[in-house]
Amino acid sequence: MPPISLITNYLPPYRVPLYRLLHERYGVEVHCFGGEGGYVASADRDLDRQLAEAPFPAHRLARQGDAGAVAAAGAATIVALTGRVAVPAAWYAARQAERPFVLWASLWRHPLTLAHMGSLPFMRRVYKHADAVLTYGEHVSRYLHRYRAADRITLVAPQAVEADLFGRPVGDDEIAAWRAEAGLPPAGPLVLYVGRLVREKGIEVLLRAWGRLGMEGATLVLAGDGQLRGADEPGVRYLGQVPRERLPVAYAAADAVVVPSLATRRFLEPWGLVCNEALHAGTPVIASSAVGAAAGGLVVHGATGLVVRAGDDQDLAQSMHVLLTDAALRDRVTGLGRTLVARYTYESAADAFGEALRAIGVVPR
Repeated sequence: MPPISLITNYLPPYRVPLYRLLHERYGVEVHCFGGEGGYVASADRDLDRQLAEAPFPAHRLARQGDAGAVAAAGAATIVALTGRVAVPAAWYAARQAERPFVLWASLWRHPLTLAHMGSLPFMRRVYKHADAVLTYGEHVSRYLHRYRAADRITLVAPQAVEADLFGRPVGDDEIAAWRAEAGLPPAGPLVLYVGRLVREKGIEVLLRAWGRLGMEGATLVLAGDGQLRGADEPGVRYLGQVPRERLPVAYAAADAVVVPSLATRRFLEPWGLVCNEALHAGTPVIASSAVGAAAGGLVVHGATGLVVRAGDDQDLAQSMHVLLTDAALRDRVTGLGRTLVARYTYESAADAFGEALRAIGVVPR
């Protein structure tokens, strides 16, 4: 019997454990086309290295259109919602060959640019007729129910990161060494942003909010690269790209992590795995209402974190002040956040994939 194929663009480290499980459990093989995805960090774009190091069968597609041949030949095809050509190529080939098609959906609002709106009728058809749909969270499932009947297979595959990496113990000595290495003050409140430094991530809003906060001795640390990377100034430090293995120390050193993404015509944060990383590390999160992890139920205002209005620098400044000055609140949201994020595992995600594959008859019940 031919293998089940999963079509995507890259193999970033946070996806490798899931793909390994999918191969071990269900014989899934991964096919990557690279190229697209402005959301993909530069450090995660070395597809040749990723394919060579993958602990499961992983193949390169020369062109996105080659996704059609893969879909026609496989026992079933799982397609991540990325690639302007790969998704329709796989869809039409699977339909013609009468092969099962599973969509792995991330959008909770279709992009509003003219080009994207032209693709909406096609996506409605896929949402409606795919044999099964796996979603990033309940927020994506709610969006899809506009187009997809309630009795069609729609399952949440929880977004996960490496709990053993981000939840590892970090001692005071390690934090002190990291602060010195990063050129930060040895003490004082620290607020951390991790991600691309681009407009849709809310960087300008964050900087305005930090100016409003004006807390003496506090430092805003921005870890990442992008066109909005500025120069260091009093109370603001740009670190550039921080190696993934060093991020747990950065999270442990921070008093709060901010994920201030915006809703733009082109972009709405599908999830925001930084939230999972920070919560595993025991660091409270402030997320905007345009972050999928907030809309999807991981960052719950006043319980597992704080949620602010997207684009509202005053609301963000007030929330940072509250979190930095209220130790009891920090302790409460830290405990609840760690408890909830522990449910967001690769095993649970793989279970959802397996349930979908069993429901459409591709793997045995």
